[in-house]
Amino acid sequence: MIRLVAAIGSGWLVFPAVAAPLDAAAVNNAELRTKPPAGDKVDPVVVKAQILLDRAQFSPGEIDGKLGENAQKALRAFAEAKGLTSDRALTPEIWAMLVGTSQDAAITEYTISENDVKGPFLEKLPARMDDMKSLKALSYTSPREAIAEKFHMSEAVLVALNPGKKFDRPGETLFVTNVLNKPTKLAIGRIEVDKSRQTVKAFDPAGVLIAFFPATVGSEEKPTPSGSFKVISADPNPTYRYNPDYKFKGVKSRTAFTIKPGPNNPVGSYWIGLSAEGYGIHGTPNPSKVSKSESHGCVRLTNWDAGLLGSSVKKGTPVVFVDEPQGGRKS
Repeated sequence: MIRLVAAIGSGWLVFPAVAAPLDAAAVNNAELRTKPPAGDKVDPVVVKAQILLDRAQFSPGEIDGKLGENAQKALRAFAEAKGLTSDRALTPEIWAMLVGTSQDAAITEYTISENDVKGPFLEKLPARMDDMKSLKALSYTSPREAIAEKFHMSEAVLVALNPGKKFDRPGETLFVTNVLNKPTKLAIGRIEVDKSRQTVKAFDPAGVLIAFFPATVGSEEKPTPSGSFKVISADPNPTYRYNPDYKFKGVKSRTAFTIKPGPNNPVGSYWIGLSAEGYGIHGTPNPSKVSKSESHGCVRLTNWDAGLLGSSVKKGTPVVFVDEPQGGRKS
């Protein structure tokens, strides 16, 4: 088992095992092999597939190079939308259809700008909500985190693609995932939230599936509501307001408080309010945990997925919650 360890800035990143060398050429030239990618190893084939899924509006969540739960969800949704069926997430037929969606390189070059490094950045993100209320903004903790999120990728993959590079130097050229050349808005007729599968689907007015997102949907402590609701608001850079009546675990405050906006705000960088009081669809400061943890009753997406959905919906857009048992949930 190969393990890569890199020290960047003030923190250490420990990389998972890799199935093959990870660099721009390996990803751009990746072809599906006879043996399917392992779910626990970073693989250039999976990085390429995740990038193509992202560009096709079938989000794999954070691009981490592993054929994990979220990547498999996105692949199956993509296959279903294209009329393909399989008991495997990634087959030669699905791969061929996916590669055929775009001829652009999966990995491209990006030059770090002054805006990428100007901050301000948090020295450390508090673990407890009570400790966030005094901060002026819930900003990124480093340029590396900001750049990774800008390109929908894990910091580990960003660093692996750029060995020895510094992420706080304007003018430095990096290899990044090529995901920015995509629509900024979708024509959405309705949204479907699957509570069991932990997914969000967006359909156009004719009922055609046009976007898919992995999600964290509620918890046993704070379940998400069932039924049909409507979008009542869509706000970028939301302020988070804590109500002591929520009685969240780990929050000691008995009085209401607010947490300033920022990508590391508890509801991330976008909030879509629903007609079910107190519930919404929103971003998260922890994209790697989407679909792998629990929420306080709302629907949690990556910040970039919440931004695409939030910028596309209108007041009155129907949001339907479905709940079909699909086996046990991950906590």
